[in-house]
Amino acid sequence: MRMRVDHGADAIYLDLTDRPIKDSEEVVDGIVVDYDDEGRIVGIEILDASKRTNNPEVLKQFSFEMPTVG
Repeated sequence: MRMRVDHGADAIYLDLTDRPIKDSEEVVDGIVVDYDDEGRIVGIEILDASKRTNNPEVLKQFSFEMPTVG
């Protein structure tokens, strides 16, 4: 899993897998879920990320990769 923070776009993207994205759906305002061709979730995008936290400065600290399991 990898988390990317795009400060210019004020967005966070969580890559859950390396599978290609086939479809995307905004499940609630500003939260987009990406699916592969089998309907499995492959990623999640959070728009207006700094507005969704009590401390927007904390987002400047993040941009890291989590180890892949399995």
